[in-house]
Amino acid sequence: MDYRTFIQKIIYRVITPVIKVMLRIGLTPNVITFLGFVGNIAATCLFIHAALEIGAGHESAAYSWIAWGGAVIIFSGLFDMIDGHMARIGNLSSSFGALWDSTLDRYSEMVSLFGIFMVFEKAGWLWTGIITFLALMGSVMVSYVRARAEGLRIECKVGLMQRPERVVVTALVAIIAGATANLWWLAGGMILIAVLANITALWRLLYCYQVLKKKDAGK
Repeated sequence: MDYRTFIQKIIYRVITPVIKVMLRIGLTPNVITFLGFVGNIAATCLFIHAALEIGAGHESAAYSWIAWGGAVIIFSGLFDMIDGHMARIGNLSSSFGALWDSTLDRYSEMVSLFGIFMVFEKAGWLWTGIITFLALMGSVMVSYVRARAEGLRIECKVGLMQRPERVVVTALVAIIAGATANLWWLAGGMILIAVLANITALWRLLYCYQVLKKKDAGK
């Protein structure tokens, strides 16, 4: 059992009673997915507010907003676990639900990283803003390669920086940066995601190449 499966089992054991209550009051996985997306929009608004505070010369006030943005991201990440587990428990899985979840996940990452980019832009950290864009690019490509691979009937989950890891890193470095009033923590997180997410995307591409090469050779 890998560490992700172990952690998921613990979290599922905790949230299952909550999910059963949600099902009884009529909530659906698609609604939960949307609420998680709204949470990420809220986090983005907090980051943008922090950026505006920095632009106005109120850096000390900005850091608390950055920390709150990170906290909202990690809270919203719980919805990403709840929706899938709810679909399984309530027998509510659907093809559209999978598409809806994947689409809003991509939007969530894009908006939250945009908010972080704005923080760096207002702080005058141009190169770190560029690195944040590279982190965004890698994040999108990790998911795209997997989706394209599944379209070719290849299960492609290899790599180091999948969505749960990216969410945790983004949230934690934002919280620590806000708590310590040090943007280098946030910069370090973006560098880590930019490097490992793009490596993961290329890793998945190579994995698919090897699988498809064997399939083509077997024809």
